[in-house]
Amino acid sequence: MLDQSTRWPGAVPQTDVVSAPPELPALVVRALRMSLHRGYVQTSRTETGRLLATLAATRTGTIAECGTGCGVGAAWLRSGAPKSTRVITAELDPELAHGVMDMFVDDDIDVIHADWADLAQHGPFSLVFLDAGSASEFPREQIVDLVAAGGMIVLDDFTPCPSWPPVSAGRVDTLRQDWLSDERFTSVDVMVAEDTSVIIAVKR
Repeated sequence: MLDQSTRWPGAVPQTDVVSAPPELPALVVRALRMSLHRGYVQTSRTETGRLLATLAATRTGTIAECGTGCGVGAAWLRSGAPKSTRVITAELDPELAHGVMDMFVDDDIDVIHADWADLAQHGPFSLVFLDAGSASEFPREQIVDLVAAGGMIVLDDFTPCPSWPPVSAGRVDTLRQDWLSDERFTSVDVMVAEDTSVIIAVKR
């Protein structure tokens, strides 16, 4: 969802958000405008996007996103990643995939119309980004296999929880529990806003 830290030209600055530069990367602004034009109100949060760009800045090789949507996550990744780092994103919906292909035609982002599993032929990756909903649907071991040793998996759209085991909607959040306790990874749950957190898992 577009949040209060999103700044559009002429917008009045907010005083109740985390300190951050008011400007968004031009690539991200284009993707957000496509989201609005297509009627999508849920997209990568600006707080999450800034974290993605920072993590991408540490990566070499190839980084990937599972589920392009309107390209906001891919735009954040590309805005932070070194120029030599390849950014690839997969989208199953043909209309979205080809729309984002057209939007990013000159921006060094590879958009493929494919299922997320097809990303495997382009790996292994130094970073893979997907949301919690997708992570709960995709076979866990196939996600793990996408990432090279030393690579990271970034999962967003979790609800912050201070307890262990983590609880969501009155039940143990087994998805989060499994990722945070997997001994193949060094992992952390990072709260990026009052209502959302992101898991960063680095493969040993």
